[in-house]
Amino acid sequence: MPALSVQSVSHAYGKRQALKAVSLSVSEGSFTALLGPNGAGKSTLFALITGLLGVQSGRISICGAEPARTGAAALEPLGLVFQQPTLDLDLTVAQNLAYFAALRGLSRREGRRRAEDELTRLDMAERAGERVRDLNGGHRRRVELARALLHEPRLLLLDEPTVGLDIESRHRIVAYVHDLARERRVGVLWATHLIDEVRAEDDLVVLHAGRVAAAGRSDDVIAAAGAETLSDAFTRLTRRTAA
Repeated sequence: MPALSVQSVSHAYGKRQALKAVSLSVSEGSFTALLGPNGAGKSTLFALITGLLGVQSGRISICGAEPARTGAAALEPLGLVFQQPTLDLDLTVAQNLAYFAALRGLSRREGRRRAEDELTRLDMAERAGERVRDLNGGHRRRVELARALLHEPRLLLLDEPTVGLDIESRHRIVAYVHDLARERRVGVLWATHLIDEVRAEDDLVVLHAGRVAAAGRSDDVIAAAGAETLSDAFTRLTRRTAA
């Protein structure tokens, strides 16, 4: 059973078709990169998966359960890092995590234990008492990632999580999430327009103009496109899709 299954999903805003028969799956313990330029439909797809938008056509299931049929309970295995920051800037790191843990139904003791564990893994334990407002962008992203992992999700969605970060912070978060998928068997769907965040061994879905232009292992997608690099393959694939 995949952590995420998207089958022939289409979505329109009035007359504008944002997604056109999109299908993809994310396996447990895999890192799947959803690569596409701005406007490709990545955020619309994430809004459908998380239930912020209703599914107009097709089916979406998370760990075998369809939110359209079973409601919010189907979203319980899901962790999410939004593109826009959503932390309370005036609370400390620990307070932000404690609030989310309570929303997830964790006891105060268990929430504190998990928060300490996640912050330690992310080298943020010493920052627990600091206000989020006083952290830089990379550290805030680490806190958001810790928050998304508090309830031990089986599927983790990250929507352009490194936008606005410096190169070192980007690479550190990319590496951490790759390790997370492998070591903790979390299915990861990582939406990005940055080609250097995709590794050769990653599962890859190229999304352009609302359509899946290619899907498979990253190195296989490159070979199938007759290219030598992902950058070249991406250029060729998006040119074909646009045509």
